[in-house]
Amino acid sequence: MKLYVCQEHVDKAMDVVVDEYETFPRLEKVDEDISLSTGCEYCGERSVYMVANTGSSTI
Repeated sequence: MKLYVCQEHVDKAMDVVVDEYETFPRLEKVDEDISLSTGCEYCGERSVYMVANTGSSTI
């Protein structure tokens, strides 16, 4: 699971990963190129972070 989120929704995305996978999530800052083309999962604003479960590929 990978969620691209804005600054406002990073906590919500981390909670979702913890609740669903019962593991600490990976948090990575999104590259500028990806950020411009990928909106936040919750509001559509520009994504700043990618939150993923530890078993998820971040590529």
